[in-house]
Order: sequence, then structure tokens, then C-alpha cells
Amino acid sequence: MADDVQSELERLRAENAALKVSSVRRGAVSLKVSEKGGVSVYGLGRFPVTLYKEQWAKLLDLADEIRAFIKAHDAELKSKPQ
Repeated sequence: MADDVQSELERLRAENAALKVSSVRRGAVSLKVSEKGGVSVYGLGRFPVTLYKEQWAKLLDLADEIRAFIKAHDAELKSKPQ
């Protein structure tokens, strides 16, 4: 009986540790290939952002322009609360 309780306690501790690790990773950004062959970015919001590779290339080419726009309009833009 005591061995059963001890083994159950060990199992629950391991499960708890695994859950803590996954909850830390929840805020992390990750990439996946979508069912339709696009690139999906997870972790930015509630839903993934999915674009085809050409769309990502176009967007990434605009990175400096996007940063400049954000800087120029900083006072008008809101930040998501942490």
C-alpha cells in the first residue's frame, strides 16, 4: 500500500514538472508548416499567423520600413499588456 502511494506521488510530481515546462513554453514563439504548405507562427496571439513563403519573404523585406513606421507612430500605437 505504501509503495502504491509512493509511486503515485512520484508520477504526479513528474506530471507536475512536465506541466510547468509546457506552461513556460506557452509564451514562446514557434514555427510550423501548415496543412496547405504555408508557414504558421504560433505564440503571437490567440491564433497563428499563417502566410505562404512568398508572402513571408515580402513581409520580411519590409522589416526596416515596418520598424520605422512603428517608431514614427509610437504615440498612437497601443501595447499589449504583459
